[in-house]
Amino acid sequence: MAAVLRGLRALLPTRDDYRGVRESWRADLVAGLTVGIVALPLALAFGVSSGVGAEAGLVTAIVAGLIAAVFGGSNVQVSGPTGAMVVVLAPIVVVHGVGAVAVVSLMAGLLVLAAGVLRLGRAVSYIPWPVIEGFTAGIGIIIFLQQVPAALGVSAGGHSSNAVVAAWQVITKASWPQALLPLAAVLAVAAIMLLLGRFAPAIPGSFVAILAVSIVTALAGSPLPVIGELPSTLPAPALPAFDPATLTALAGPAVAVAALAAIESLLSARVAATIVDTGPVNADRELFGQGLASIASGFFGGMPATGAIARTAVNVRSGARTRLAAVIHALALLLVVLVAAPVVGAIPLAALSGVLMMTAARMVAPATIGRVLRSGRSSAAIFAVTLVVTVAFDLVIAVGIGLAAAAFFALRALSNMSDAERAELPGHPAPGDERIALFTVRGSLFFGAADRLIDQISETPDIEVVVLRLSDVQIIDATGANALSELIAALERRGATVLLKGVRPEHRPILEQLGVITALRHPHHLFDELEPALAHARDHIRRGEAERAVPPGAPTP
Repeated sequence: MAAVLRGLRALLPTRDDYRGVRESWRADLVAGLTVGIVALPLALAFGVSSGVGAEAGLVTAIVAGLIAAVFGGSNVQVSGPTGAMVVVLAPIVVVHGVGAVAVVSLMAGLLVLAAGVLRLGRAVSYIPWPVIEGFTAGIGIIIFLQQVPAALGVSAGGHSSNAVVAAWQVITKASWPQALLPLAAVLAVAAIMLLLGRFAPAIPGSFVAILAVSIVTALAGSPLPVIGELPSTLPAPALPAFDPATLTALAGPAVAVAALAAIESLLSARVAATIVDTGPVNADRELFGQGLASIASGFFGGMPATGAIARTAVNVRSGARTRLAAVIHALALLLVVLVAAPVVGAIPLAALSGVLMMTAARMVAPATIGRVLRSGRSSAAIFAVTLVVTVAFDLVIAVGIGLAAAAFFALRALSNMSDAERAELPGHPAPGDERIALFTVRGSLFFGAADRLIDQISETPDIEVVVLRLSDVQIIDATGANALSELIAALERRGATVLLKGVRPEHRPILEQLGVITALRHPHHLFDELEPALAHARDHIRRGEAERAVPPGAPTP
């Protein structure tokens, strides 16, 4: 019980979380305000793009951002709605309605929280780099395509659930003279963001671009659709309506959202830790905090939250050193809701689409893709498979298939590194040595290589003694041990005696459990050194020749 309590205590905030605030509070304040300005258009855009609405995006950035900042496992992580989550939520809204999102947020939050309590935080380290990059690039493509309707002034409803097909349907249905106006707003946003990013990277380009386009369209009396009226306060927390049938229908989407939230949050925290040293990342606490953040967001009618890589990077590069910066970011957004809701409601939707299109384009980084493709054929194949499945089907399915592809190539490489080579007998030759086969088994005797290695050994003709050197075997799994047991039994049935040399202590239990030791003709046919094993093999050959030299029926000496 004491150990359990200590484990739970490690997931909760402590005074050490704010140890450096006295020295860094000015830098944290500036970083928090900066990332708040960057997060505002993204929170609005992600809320609108997911189909839940701009208000839900803001609520998520405020509520989830604050909770994750306090309870999360990273000192500089910034959380809120993200593009990857939008990709998953948009189909949920289409199928189950807007009200389902808050329920999914609660369900997914509980799953992520449980993953933190169960210490599953390090699981993300098992996801290979090509899978992560293929997943990220696929998300970027989907986000870009999802913005095509708003960019062309076409209603987002009534199209295919697949982003590629839906974008093509929108392009063919667009009224091009009318579509030029929203398209011009998108291009203006993109141009401003590109120019500021090139010549004034310290200025938040997305915020300036939206501000400029909103002012111009308002002065010109443009008919572009805008966000619309926003509440000037946060909604009161309430348990969303649901019933058993709803929970059953949303179980699958909730698992997908939870998996995505866990993966993206841990990746974001890990990326932040590589940018600057702001203390260690507690992966389990990060999951615990992100789970609480999504639960709280669901109670306020928001969306599931994750750590946001781009906003976290802005936070760190703006000077953040403690989690105070992420707290200030959430409070700054709350101030926007309380003071400037009418102004925010006048932002054109096309301008938000421009921001998301630029965000998506940056996720598909040609330099990173080039590095993946140059890193080997297997890495390129894993990347391509993950990207294609992400765009064509589903994010979580893509990660699963990407992991399966990575496992296949890894096992194939491991199998190719394993071999069984017949070696010359050391020392001076002795009569009958040609009937002794010494095999050195290297690498791994596991399910991916066992049959091939066993075939190499069993196909050797005209042998009376087989000496297997196992000291260079790194891994033996159940399949390998079982195959070795069957090989020994088959050789013994053919009249060949099998001797094992160099069985490692860590391998002996599984060899005993699966009958490898009992398959030997004698328990003493296990040797630690090669010289006594060969001496025993040669003695066996001499005794066999002596027995064959005695005429049938003659008395045994």
